[in-house]
Amino acid sequence: MAKLDEATKRLIVMELACYRTPSEVVEIVGEKLGIKLDRRQVFDYAPYGSHGDRVPQKWRDLFDATRKQFLKDTAEIPIAQRIFRLRELNDMEQRAKARGNYALAAQLLEQAAKECGDVYTNQQRVKHSGAVATYEATPEQIDAELRELLGVTDAPEGH
Repeated sequence: MAKLDEATKRLIVMELACYRTPSEVVEIVGEKLGIKLDRRQVFDYAPYGSHGDRVPQKWRDLFDATRKQFLKDTAEIPIAQRIFRLRELNDMEQRAKARGNYALAAQLLEQAAKECGDVYTNQQRVKHSGAVATYEATPEQIDAELRELLGVTDAPEGH
């Protein structure tokens, strides 16, 4: 395994903070610095993995600062924002309709509806109808209710 200097360690930590996998980091370090790494070496600088408790505080701090900046920068990318995507879809739909391309316009409308309906997120919605009732019952009452539901007429032995 290669002995790593501070610049290489810094690059590893910063790439991990930008959601790169260890395999991707190995490739990036090889391309940028010409250093052949083993994936296990990369894991030694991942502050929130299985080796995380062994990572020095300075690398944890660099990771956290880089991750925070990366997320801030991502938020500033227009296409990452729903409102931007909807505005663009609206403009494209209007141009498609003006050119008589109704099939494309329909596809764009469907895509916009999916965007508004959270199809492209990992959010889940749960709907239910009817009232939700709760009540307290003793174990004996629960047993009696279950016997009634199951159609059992005799109480089990020992009760």
